[in-house]
Amino acid sequence: MSIFALQSPAGGFLDEDLRHFNKKFDDWCVQFESYEDAMLVVQTLKNPNSVDIVEITPLSYPQYFFPTLQGTIHATRQIAHKIICIVEPFMGSSFRIAVCNLDTKKVHISNTHYKNVLSVEGAFANFTE
Repeated sequence: MSIFALQSPAGGFLDEDLRHFNKKFDDWCVQFESYEDAMLVVQTLKNPNSVDIVEITPLSYPQYFFPTLQGTIHATRQIAHKIICIVEPFMGSSFRIAVCNLDTKKVHISNTHYKNVLSVEGAFANFTE
């Protein structure tokens, strides 16, 4: 499961107007089902060298595929049909582990709060279903 988007080398995803870049990838960004389709549009732009084609997957951008996943994502990994994320629900809050099910599209946030990155990284690295 992946889609392709157009991104500026400085960051940001090309908006549907083909002129502006959004900081976050969302429904307003131009997206394609294949690399070839994206390349066709890139070739029509005034400065095609200023745009990169990137693949967006649940592992690389989980918030797009799981809209209920809120906060800052610090790391992701995949275990079977689940994307496991270290998430900071809001700036300054405790870290949590989110389990995003690729089959059901549901997100479960762990009840455990982690005070610092080291403690959540240990739990993240040893996480099992």
